[in-house]
Amino acid sequence: MAQKGVDLDQETFSCSICLDLLKDPVTIPCGHSYCMKCIQGFWHGKEKIHSCPQCRKTFKPRPVLVKNFMFAALVDQLKKTGVQAAPADHCYAGPEDVSCDVCSGRKLKAIKSCLICLASYCEKHLQPHLDEAAFKKHKLVEPSKNLQENICSIHDEVMKMFCRTDQKCICYLCSVDEHRGHDTVSAAAERTERQRDLEESQQQIQQRIQDREKEVKLLQQEVEAINHYADQTVKDSEKIFTQMINLIQKRSHDVKQQIRSQQQTEVSRVKDLQEELEQEITELKRRDAELKQLSLTEDHSQFLLNYPSLPPLSESTPSSSINVRPLRYFEEVTAAVSELRDKLKDILREERTNISATVTYVVVLLPEPKSRADFLKYSCEISLDPNTAHRQLLLSENRKVTMIKQPQPYSDHPDRFTDYLQVLSRESLTGRCYWEVEWREDYICVAVAYKNISRSGDESEFGFNDRSWRLDCSPDSLSFYHKRINTSISARVSSRVGVYLDHRAGVLSFYRVSKSMTLLHRVQTTFTQPLHAGLRLGWFEISAEFCKLK
Repeated sequence: MAQKGVDLDQETFSCSICLDLLKDPVTIPCGHSYCMKCIQGFWHGKEKIHSCPQCRKTFKPRPVLVKNFMFAALVDQLKKTGVQAAPADHCYAGPEDVSCDVCSGRKLKAIKSCLICLASYCEKHLQPHLDEAAFKKHKLVEPSKNLQENICSIHDEVMKMFCRTDQKCICYLCSVDEHRGHDTVSAAAERTERQRDLEESQQQIQQRIQDREKEVKLLQQEVEAINHYADQTVKDSEKIFTQMINLIQKRSHDVKQQIRSQQQTEVSRVKDLQEELEQEITELKRRDAELKQLSLTEDHSQFLLNYPSLPPLSESTPSSSINVRPLRYFEEVTAAVSELRDKLKDILREERTNISATVTYVVVLLPEPKSRADFLKYSCEISLDPNTAHRQLLLSENRKVTMIKQPQPYSDHPDRFTDYLQVLSRESLTGRCYWEVEWREDYICVAVAYKNISRSGDESEFGFNDRSWRLDCSPDSLSFYHKRINTSISARVSSRVGVYLDHRAGVLSFYRVSKSMTLLHRVQTTFTQPLHAGLRLGWFEISAEFCKLK
């Protein structure tokens, strides 16, 4: 009986709610069975209508749940014989999963695929591959839907060979048929070789990731430093401007006090004079009354008797001595303050420009590479622009230049150098760039220049203006030129020169190329425009070229 039960579909004895073997099984009126706790939990909180989770049949009132002892005994017996719960839904293969090729009915998810059998297996059906000696040499891989891609469409054989000539996987029959005479190896051997290349690429990528992570960390530190110093500078600037405002306010207060003091002095002086004049007016009016009364005396004797007793008038202050300037008092002060305001405007305008330029020039200095491998991370392809080449320069392969006696039939172009044997690159260079120049024979100049460098006259020579920088290379000496200033370099000459540019940071460095990279000369400046790589040749038959680095 037990053995017969084991052969039954395990889903028959599983609860459709918890997907496990039934525990305390109960059968509801529609005939479906569930764990006692599962169906109670499903119906919990439903007051009137209760339904079956599978067939959706409704019951009213709620059915009384009674343990199904027959199912309980059967489940207990099945547990003793080793039957486990039916697989949960997540164990079955979905549309996006690889299904087991052996399962019948509803298929389980495959956990491995066999490259020999070209089939995929669930955990149960994979067991022979793990236990049986006949399958020990089979290659098991992660589940794959593309196993049929390993079968040759012509011979219906597993493709275990690789044709290097045609760069494709083939079967053994292909190697002796249409691929006869081709360079063929086993797929395993090709995989081993490519695996080495892959590992090297991975190492390079991982190293580059580490380098970039270090740079990101440095940049984060730079961000923190910028934020810190910006906050501190804002604080210091506010303090200084506050002090300036306080000085202006104090000066304003002093001027105001001086004006008020002078105002009081002048008003007091005017009032004193006004008082004197008013007293004089009063006295004159009194005298005028006396004279008027005397003039009305009819008795001549009395008139003559009183006339000599009139005292003479005192000296009067001439009206011309009173200086009246309506609306013009302190105008000199207003003019002086206005002049100060205009001067302050000019100063602030000029300083604003200087401060803005200073604030704008905030440079994030990344560490300069050390080894040649580090420099090569920033390598860029340089090609020569024929429209800039002097007519006695022969260009080849877009990167090599040779000086010749016979002028080339180049068309007229405003970008062409006419007085010096020079040429510029097509590419404009910004950011971080690295390139190498190899030269032969006697003398060359390795340079960088702005696009708007002059094309004729003394100002067109590399290094003899403020728009170009050049390194002179000869068999026994090195020197650097900028703005006509010559800087001698005491270093051993190399036939290959590396040029490193960090345009944003204003760094231009020249190196003697080797594994350790010897610095020849470094420039720290501010580049205001994109740069172009340049070459200048000194003698006939000399050649130089921008090297291929990738």
